[in-house]
Formats: sequence, structure tokens, C-alpha cells
Amino acid sequence: MGNSLVKMGIPGLDEVLLGGMPRNNNVLVEGPPGSGKTTLGLGFIHAGAALYGEPGVIVSFELEPEKLLRDARGFEWDMQQLIDAGKVRIIQTSPAALLAEFRTSDGVFAGELAAIGACRLLIDGLTPLRLYAEAHDLPFREDMHLLIEGLTRLGVTTLVTAEREEDGNDVFRHERFVFDTIISLSRAEHKRRVHRTLAVVKSRGQDFIGGSHSMRIEPGVGVHVYRRAQSRPLATHSQPTSSGRVSTGCLEIDRIMDGGVYEGSITMVNGISGTGKTVLGVQFLSAAIASGRRTLLVTLDEHPRQLMRNAASLGFDLEKPQADGQLFILYESPLELELDVHFDRIAELVEQHGIDCVVLDSVAVYEMANADEVADFLYALASYFKDRLATVFLNYESPELLGLSQISEELKGSHLVDNIILLNYVEISTRLRRAIAIPKVRGSRNLQLTREYVIGEGGITLLEDAELDDANAVPQLPFSSYYGLLARSPTRRSPVIEEAVSKGAGMPPSSAAQAELPN
Repeated sequence: MGNSLVKMGIPGLDEVLLGGMPRNNNVLVEGPPGSGKTTLGLGFIHAGAALYGEPGVIVSFELEPEKLLRDARGFEWDMQQLIDAGKVRIIQTSPAALLAEFRTSDGVFAGELAAIGACRLLIDGLTPLRLYAEAHDLPFREDMHLLIEGLTRLGVTTLVTAEREEDGNDVFRHERFVFDTIISLSRAEHKRRVHRTLAVVKSRGQDFIGGSHSMRIEPGVGVHVYRRAQSRPLATHSQPTSSGRVSTGCLEIDRIMDGGVYEGSITMVNGISGTGKTVLGVQFLSAAIASGRRTLLVTLDEHPRQLMRNAASLGFDLEKPQADGQLFILYESPLELELDVHFDRIAELVEQHGIDCVVLDSVAVYEMANADEVADFLYALASYFKDRLATVFLNYESPELLGLSQISEELKGSHLVDNIILLNYVEISTRLRRAIAIPKVRGSRNLQLTREYVIGEGGITLLEDAELDDANAVPQLPFSSYYGLLARSPTRRSPVIEEAVSKGAGMPPSSAAQAELPN
């Protein structure tokens, strides 16, 4: 079979290995108890025999064959059928017997592999060999070299599992130097849930994607590796651009933004809860659907059924475009969110369905899930969307009720987006009114205005200063008389009154100090 790459058959792992493992490499899979070593090994043998026409042998020192078969059935792997077909063999033996086999070139073990034409071998695990050597005062280093030489003579791709201390203090053990490839598994508890990772530490004869990748053990799948989002190719000088515009769904907002947002641009919509971020996102997607685009709504704050109900109350029907394949909704609970897994699911939907427009509601949840990696994750996500010329709205919930001092405590990277839309409350006397400002629109002559808006049928509607209050038909004060949307402590007083006071225009200081804008 030459020096071609061996497909491991572990979802996501071949991607990390850039296609697979060099044939006949000796692979060490190390990790603490419960990290998935045996499951990965069983998946490697099963995939070889069931998918790639490569028979395999499993050597077990501690687990009985019946337990291995039971574990395999848990992932819907019919290992017994493969055994009956002569494609898999399970050998239960002792460390002493195996080492004795490797001291001769024509032992029984080599004959067992040759009998089924084995291409793959799993030895589960290395720790019993070490314990055997220590118990009999034997030099484990020499046994290790004997094992590697014997495996090399067999001409198979071998995977050996080994226990590793959770604190990582055993990284200088001799086996780490003699194996061709080291795959390190980790298992840790994060906020009372288990988080598993996989890292390829070294692999002779090939390049690979370094770093720590998320890993899950899934029903019907076994080990599933999710490549870390930050390792995906970043945008290059060949990144596609477009001069075409996409409507936000509100014509007045489009006018402020010089005609809408560019195709392939990233827009951050920032505001406190209740200011209409999700409403604007639904408006944007509805307009995109009406223009024949395919859309994706990633919702982390609201369940899809609740979101659809709320959208219907404003006149937006999301059920029909979802049924017609124009709208796809991805919902994930913030409590179980893993960024690498989440990225993979988004990418699968985007590529499978040719998504043009995306709303992520809300990216503040990413900070909650993993504050240390959220900035890198969002950069990778933005780069991915830009490479596909997808137009994206990122909703971000500001922690400040009145005024705005910064976009995000953690991100500090509004420069990763092309456009910024600020939605906020303005307090005038005893009333809260909503205000929109759009301070940044890349490549556009955006209007530097603060406008009042209301939320009703059709979503967000911008008001003119002269419009009436529908509730009680009382003319509102001109919104332009308010200032301080971006201030930490906005004032309630009219600039007209303050100017009059400063010029001594006939109003006593005591009266001026008490003056409030009427309702």
C-alpha cells in the first residue's frame, strides 16, 4: 500500500491530521481515565474493517472481549459481525506473553495478524506493560524498544493507549520519544460539565493542525473531534468583496447607512435588553428572504418557538420561509455551549444550504461560555463569513441601561466589524424613549444622527421630531433637544434651557435648576 495516508475514520481527526496518518506509524494515544482512549481505538479498528477494507486486531490486557463488544455496540458498531467475517480479531493476553512474542520474528502473534491480513492494530494499553516491568524489576525502556521494533516488523499501523496523569507531570516518559505519533486526550470539568479535548503533540512524516481541539463522545458516532475555530483558514488578500448592498429591513436605517450594508459585511447591533436587537435581526432576515436570499438565524437567547411567536406579533411569519428552505434556525443552549462544536454546526449549515445572510443573537452568550477565547472565536467566525461573502448581524447586549461607554468589556474589538448600530434608551423626565445611532459604516457616508424609533407592526420604525405620541395625542418634545446618548450619565434637561440659563435670559437659577422637560 506504499506510503499513502491511513484514514483514521474518527470524525474530525483526519481533518486535524490533514488527510490521515502516515501508513505504518506507531501511534500513542494518552490521557487520564475517562478521556476516551479505548473508544478512539475501537473506532479506529472498526472504521478500518467496515469502511476502508483494512482488517484489524485488538490486543487487550485488562478488558474481556465481551466488554469490548458491548462498548462497541453502544456506538452501533457491529464488531461481532466483523469478527465473524474474518475482518477483526480480539486477542486477550498478558504483557509477558506479548513481549515474548516480539522477541522472535515468527511468533504466533505475527501469524494471527497475517492470517486475516491485518493492516491495523490496537494495543489497549501500555500501562499494564509498564506495571509488569516494575513488578518484575525489568527495564521498561528496553521493553519499549522491543515493542517498537516488533511493531515495525509487523508492517501495520498501530495505535497504543496509555494512561497519563491528569496533572501532566509524566510528559517526559520514554514512550513519548519512541512513538512516531502522540495524540493527547484531556478531560476536565467546566461549570460542572465535562469538556474533552484532543491535541496532536507530534506526528513524524506529516504536518498537522496543532493546538487543542474540542472532542466529544457521541451516541452512534464514538469520538468526534471538532477542530478549534481559530485554526480555520483566515481571510487572505483574495478575500471576495462586493459593492452590492443588502437592506437592513428598515428604509430609514438604510438611508442613514448610505443605502444599507455591503454584501459580505459584518454589522454589530449593540443595545440593552428590550431595545429591539432581535426585532431588527428578524427585519433584516425577512428583507433578505424577500429578495431571494437564504438565511440563518442562530439563537442563543430565545427558544425558536418563542422567537417565532414574538415575531408573529409584529407581523413577521418565520414558519413559512423555514418550511420553504429559505430560513434555517440553529438553537443551542448557553449552558452546554462549546465554541468549536458551535462553529462546526454553523459552518455545516452555511455550506450545506448556501446561506447568504446570518443573524447571531446574541454574541454576549459566547463571552459567558468562554471569555478567554471569545475574541479569537469571533475573529475566526467573521473571517469565515467574509470568505463566503455572507452578510452578518451580530447582536450584542450592552450591560448599560442609559448611555454607552464601550461596546464590550471583553471583546474590545469593535474593529472586527464593518458597521456598528447602537440601540439605547433615553430618559426624558419620567419617560424612557428609544434612540438609534450608527457611528460606523465602513466605506460609506453614513449620517451622524441620533433618531428616535418605536417598535410595532413591521418591526422598528424611525420617527421624525414632529410626530405625535399615539398613546395620548400629546406632541412630544423634539428628540433633537436631548443630548447624551453616548454619555455615561445622560442629562434630562433641555439644551435650550441650559443655554438660556448660561446667557442669563431671565430665568432665575433656582427656577432653572428645577426645570424639567415636560412629559
